[in-house]
Formats: sequence, C-alpha cells, structure tokens
Amino acid sequence: MSALPAGRAGTLVQLLQLAPHPEGGWYREIFRSVDASPHPDGRGQRQALTSIDFLLAAGECSAWHRVASDEAWHLLEGGPLRLWLVPPDLSRVELHLLAPADAGGQRPRHVVPAHWWQAAEPAPGASYALVGATVGPGFDFADFTFGRDDPALVQALPRMQPDTTRLL
Repeated sequence: MSALPAGRAGTLVQLLQLAPHPEGGWYREIFRSVDASPHPDGRGQRQALTSIDFLLAAGECSAWHRVASDEAWHLLEGGPLRLWLVPPDLSRVELHLLAPADAGGQRPRHVVPAHWWQAAEPAPGASYALVGATVGPGFDFADFTFGRDDPALVQALPRMQPDTTRLL
C-alpha cells in the first residue's frame, strides 16, 4: 500500500476515496457510461465515456503511457500541473501547463488525442494537483500501454527531452 500524501493531498485521498493508480498517483472512477458501442478501430465494445478523479502529490508522477482514446484533463484543485505529450510519430515533446485561466493563455484543461504518449506531474512548487480525466470512447485497461514497455519511446525520449526519462 502506498503511503498517504501529507496535507491537503492526503485529505483529498481520504475524502474522495482514492486508491493507488498503476501509473502513479491516486484515482477513483466516478463515472462509466451505461451506453456502449463498437469502437471505430475494431477494439470491440467500449463505454461511451468514463471519468476519474486523479491526484498527484508533490514528488509523484503519472508515468509515460498512452491510451487508445481521447482523454480530457481538467484541473480541479491545487496545481499547476505539467502535462507532457509525445505524438505517435515520436517527433517532439510538448509541455502543457494546467493552471487557472489567465490573459496570458494559461488554461485549466487540455485534451490528449488518442494514441499520444502522456505523462504528468505537479509543477515545481505545487504540493499537489487534483484533476478530472475523462476518456471517450471509455477507458479500458486493454487499451493502455506503459511507456517503459515501448522500446521506440524509451529510445526517443533522451533525444527529444532528456529530463522526461525520469517519468518512465
């Protein structure tokens, strides 16, 4: 069992009944559509939509991974949150900062396209970040791949953004 984070993050883990997530951090599924339909790429039936509460405390990360559906991240509390992305062609690393909206362009949400690699962590100085993650077609662990298990990503990260290899 993972040690409970300190402060407000630990309070939220208990209040929201979050459990350790395999990719790091804490989560709880809060919604899964009753409606299901065949996935366009032939992966079988998927719920229309799933949603989780997901918390990362300082020092925790959501390790590099990809899902086969679009995923919308929404900052709910705390943060800012760094959301790192790599497209399927492994051509670049993008960094998106989820933070309260401001005139300079900061936004509290970002959508990760299907099949893009993603990793996340609280920004330096943030004690935690609580986000909502909504996936459509709905999340299924059969559609999930860890970055550490993909030789092409493992080889490409040091070339593109060496400091992000710590998130493998």
